[in-house]
Parts: sequence; structure tokens; C-alpha cells
Amino acid sequence: ANAAVDSVELTKSNILLIGPTGTGKTLLCDTLARILDVPFVTADATSLAQTQFVGDEIEAILHRLLDRANGDIERAQRGIVFVDEVDKLKAIGGQARATSGESVQHALLKIMEGAPVRLKDGRHIDTTNVLFICGGAFVGLDHILTRTHTFGFISTAAGDDDQKILERLNARVKPTDLLEFGLIPEFAGRLPIVTRLHDLSQDMLVRILTEPKNAIYRQFRAMLAVDGVDLQIAPDVFRQMAELAIEYKAGARSLRGIFEEMMTDVMYAVPDNPGIRRVVIRSLFERAEIATVNPEKG
Repeated sequence: ANAAVDSVELTKSNILLIGPTGTGKTLLCDTLARILDVPFVTADATSLAQTQFVGDEIEAILHRLLDRANGDIERAQRGIVFVDEVDKLKAIGGQARATSGESVQHALLKIMEGAPVRLKDGRHIDTTNVLFICGGAFVGLDHILTRTHTFGFISTAAGDDDQKILERLNARVKPTDLLEFGLIPEFAGRLPIVTRLHDLSQDMLVRILTEPKNAIYRQFRAMLAVDGVDLQIAPDVFRQMAELAIEYKAGARSLRGIFEEMMTDVMYAVPDNPGIRRVVIRSLFERAEIATVNPEKG
């Protein structure tokens, strides 16, 4: 039995992440790489489509992967490559073949499938076990899914769950949907796992602001603590910031800009007044309350 198991060759399954901007696609991949302790690099599909030397750009990606592995080829060959904005590679009518997104898709096929690649310095890196994760917003895909719903009725033993199962089946992104969107069949076929990320809710955005070890709220508290200032922000403020981020439609990416704008006056006031000891913010749309102490006279 053990001999039979040992003879089985395991192969990777590349992944396609579909979700709006700011939903954490890159962070998800980076976190996965840190948990697995493997080298990780990102690449921008838009940049690949803008160059006439796609092969050189792809080789540069593998070079960076090797650098992240500190030159250890064996470790690099088990790394993760995240290619963002692959939805921008869809074929566009009338575009020159040499500079089209379709040509980039063809160029990526070989390394995504797995093949030895010779680098300019003479070394070879085998991408057979390099996991490729592609991501993109795929704006317009929902319209395609609406037209291609194929399940109208389903019956199971648990009748109450029929509608939930039907919704899950109809929400699945099928290879034919990706082809209609503009990906070539060979490229879509090398991404067997397709998963969707939904817009972040208000509660999720509030948690992002406050809970992680390096949350932006914790960062500003730490910065002000260096000057002996205690920063306190009311819970309603975080909800206001989350609501604004949802309105901006940029996901978690907009949170830092909103937070920085709120803290601008405070960050200028603290260095100019050593007597400040506490800053309290009760609303995103009101000035911060600053508590000071009179310095002791010598």
C-alpha cells in the first residue's frame, strides 16, 4: 500500500481569485506564503501587456522569485507567484497580436503548466511545483453569469436547502464564462480552481481598522505614545470610516487615506505642543478633543 502511495505523483492546481479591488487578494496570497514559509512574488499583468518583450518580463518574475529564496533554486521551485489584474489580458478586437493581452496569456501558458526555464545567468528553474495564483476584478463578469444561469430547479432530500444549493451552483464561475469574458481556453484551463471574493462589509472594515496586530489604529497609537500622547477613538468613528470606504468603492485600500486625513491636524499639533497628553476623537466629522497639561516650571 505504501509503495502504491509513493508512486503517485502529486500535481499543483493553479488558482484564479475573482473579486473587487481592496478585498485582500494580494494579502491573502502573501499570508499563505508566510504560513507555508515559501518565497512569494507578485506580478502585474498590465505591465506584461505593455511590453514587447514578454519573455524577458516573465524571466524577471522568476529571477525575483529566486532572489526571495536567497538563491536557493530548490526553495524557489516551491514558491508562489501572484499575477494580478489578469482580467486586463482579455482579447480586444483590432489590437496588434504582439502587444495584445492574448499574447501575454499564451506566453504564460508554459510556466503555469510547469517547465524548466533557462535564466540569463545559465541557471534553470523548474516551475512544475511553483503555484500560480491569478487575480482580477473581472468587471462585467456578473452580467455574463446572469445570462448563463443553467440551473433553474434542483431537488434534494433536504428540501429547505434547495434554494441555497441552487444559488451556489448559479454563482459558480464556469470555464465558458471566462472564455466569453475574453480569456483564451488554454489559459482558463490552467486555472482549475476558481474562487470569488465578495465586497467587504462594514463590520469587516471595522475589524480591519482595529483588530490586526499592525492595524492602522494601533500604528497611530504607537506613534503618538512615543510623545507620551494617548489616542482614543470612539467606536462610532470606525463605523463612519467603514461607511466612507464602502462609498469610495475601493475596499480596504481606502481606509488608510481616510484615517490619515482624520489624523492630519493631530499629527501637526502634537510636535508643536509638548503638553498634549490625550487626543479623543468622537466623530469623523468633528475636530479632535485635545487634553493638555501645563509643563512644570523649573
